[in-house]
Amino acid sequence: MSSKPRRRVLIIVENLPVPFDRRVWLEATTLRDAGYEVTVICPQMKNYTTPHEVLEGIEIYRHPLPIEAESGALGFLVEYSIAFFWEFVLAWRVFLRKGFDIVHACNPPDNIFLIALTFRPFGVKFVFDQHDINPELYIAKYGKKGPLYYVLCALERLTFAAAHLVISTNESYRRIALERGKKRPDQVHIVRSAPDTTKFRPVEPDPALKEGRSYMVAYVGVMGRQEGIDLLLESVRTIVHEKRRTDILFVLIGSGPEHANMERYARELGVADHVRFTGRIPDADLLRYLSTADVCVNPDRVNEMNDKSTMNKIMEYMAVSKPIVQFEMTEGRFSAQEASLYAKPNDPRDFAEKILELLADPERRAAMGALGRQRMETALDWRYSREALLRAYRTLDETK
Repeated sequence: MSSKPRRRVLIIVENLPVPFDRRVWLEATTLRDAGYEVTVICPQMKNYTTPHEVLEGIEIYRHPLPIEAESGALGFLVEYSIAFFWEFVLAWRVFLRKGFDIVHACNPPDNIFLIALTFRPFGVKFVFDQHDINPELYIAKYGKKGPLYYVLCALERLTFAAAHLVISTNESYRRIALERGKKRPDQVHIVRSAPDTTKFRPVEPDPALKEGRSYMVAYVGVMGRQEGIDLLLESVRTIVHEKRRTDILFVLIGSGPEHANMERYARELGVADHVRFTGRIPDADLLRYLSTADVCVNPDRVNEMNDKSTMNKIMEYMAVSKPIVQFEMTEGRFSAQEASLYAKPNDPRDFAEKILELLADPERRAAMGALGRQRMETALDWRYSREALLRAYRTLDETK
């Protein structure tokens, strides 16, 4: 007799709140729609500060998180320690109140397996949702290997060892789970991060957003050390001061630990009048900006972390039919293919040339944008990830 499907899932995510984290929210609602009872533990941040609420049938517990890891290695340790304490307390509160059959841990960090192991004697299974590769992320943030780097490597190995199921966002991450994590192929499933294109789609452009300029170039995403915002601003300097182009507005949407530094850097480069930092904005405004933009950019630095990672911003640009400029990287090219131009690694001058190349060719921009939207609809839309997630979950009933 086959075992009954496990129907109660506890999702733990540390670095973003729900429903702000689009991937985690789509996973939670997908599992809910498939008949699972879903509870989420996440931090209080980004205007999501209610400690407890039920949203669209999903129970959400949010905990304090006063320190960001970008403040240095010490802040890294303090943040994750605080998060771990609250995750442990809240997980046991949920278990004692109503129980769960699966702990679904979204990294970073890679210490959540320790919480899952405390429930192993009760038959609870552990799903590792591999959002980041933390050893590479540490080097991207701090530039060198230190003692904490080797701790992260050990935690990653232990996380893989504890997992009944690994969900990877792309083939590069899956290869790490197989090779570095020593997982069997049947234990690792790719569930790509992607927007729901029925909701994340082009809207009517708003020319007023260009502030009287002829063109808009847009960026959306986190502003941290590895995102290459400084390289983008250096490209803007080339365009404005060397190419004498003052007809382009560069809009940078989002925030992060480097936000203030990048505003200051824009002033130092003499390009502040040509750059707008919007901070975080509602989704409706985000779609207006992206739909108005002529070109969208991803200046993520070429390093081992970014080369192997799928960037949500690329998917969002494609979903709104926009041509892209980014640096040459493995997963970036896999995602965008012919919807993007690829600049030489970490070369802001070539990045600037690629932007100007696209702005000079409206027909090419339109064709690339259409290719990107088509690729989203036919290969990368969330509905394909939804099917992959549910297939992966069904394998849990076959594992001991």
